[in-house]
Amino acid sequence: MRPKTQGLVAAPFTPTRADGSLNLELVPDYVAWLRGNGVVGAFVGGTTGEGMSLTVDERLRLAEAWRRAASADFKVIVHVGHTTLADCCQMAAHAEEIGADAIGCLAPFFFRPGSVEELVSWCEAVAAAAPSVPFYYYHMPSMTRVEFPMADFIRVASSRIPTLAGVKFTFEDLTDFKSTVEFANNGYDVLFGRDELLLSGLRAGAKGAVGSTYNFAAPLYLDLIRAFAGGDQQRAEERQQTAVRMIDAAVRAGGSAVANFKALMAGLGLDCGPVRPPLRGPTSAQLTALQSTLRELGFESFCCRRGTQLSNP
Repeated sequence: MRPKTQGLVAAPFTPTRADGSLNLELVPDYVAWLRGNGVVGAFVGGTTGEGMSLTVDERLRLAEAWRRAASADFKVIVHVGHTTLADCCQMAAHAEEIGADAIGCLAPFFFRPGSVEELVSWCEAVAAAAPSVPFYYYHMPSMTRVEFPMADFIRVASSRIPTLAGVKFTFEDLTDFKSTVEFANNGYDVLFGRDELLLSGLRAGAKGAVGSTYNFAAPLYLDLIRAFAGGDQQRAEERQQTAVRMIDAAVRAGGSAVANFKALMAGLGLDCGPVRPPLRGPTSAQLTALQSTLRELGFESFCCRRGTQLSNP
C-alpha cells in the first residue's frame, strides 16, 4: 500500500521581482511560512505557480530552490507538465536528480490525447524519465480540456507506470472523485484540488489536498478538517462557507484570480511579487477593496501572516 498524503499541500506562487525575474532568495522564507502555518508540502510550478509562463530553465531553478530549502519532512512535488514531451522528460529527470519527493504532470493541452490509453502513454514516458520518483497525474480539465474518468486512468496506468502514486484531482466532478477514491482502494493517493469544495472532498474520502488558498488561509482549512474529523459538521460547513466567500471575493476583485491571490501575500508579510502576462494584477484600489471585504469575513483571524494586521504592500 502506497503512503497517503495527509493534510494540506500548498500550490505556491512563484516568487518574482518587480521586473518579472525569479526571486528564488525568497523560497527559504516561503518554506518556513508554510510550515509555520501547518502546511505539509508544496506542489511547485503548477497553475498557481504560473508554470506554463516560465521557461524550462526557470522551472528547473525553481525546483532546485524548493528542494534545497525544504526539510526532509516537508513534501516537495515538482510539476513537470508541458506540451513538449522532451521537456517533460528533462524536468522529470532533473526532479529525480535533486531529490524531489514526487513529480506531477498535466496532460498536453494543445494537441491533446484522444483516449485514456494515449494519455497513459504520455505519462508513462514522463514517469520513465524519473524511474525512482513517485508520479502523480495532474487532472485539471478546466485548463487542459482532457477529461477522462480517473478510475479508468488508474486502471490502465497501474500496470504500465511502476511509480504511479496517484492523481492530483483538480475538478468539480465529485462523482468521478469518489469513484476514483473507491477504485484506488487505498492503493493510490488521490489528492483533492478544489479549495472551495474541500469539505465535499473530505466526505468523498480525501485525506490530502493541494490548493492555492492554503498559501494564505491554511488555518481556516485546518480548522475545517479538525471540525470534520471531530464530527462537528456545522462548524465544518461554516468554515467551508467562509472559504467560499473568501475565494469569491478574491476572484471578483478585478485582476486575474491568481494575481489577486498573489497580491494578498505581500500585505501578509511575504511579498511574492507580480504575475506574468497575460495575467494582470489588481489595481491599488481593487486590492484595498478586496482587503476590506476580507476583513469583514474575519480574514485576520484565520490567515497566514507574519504581521499583526492586513495592510497594503
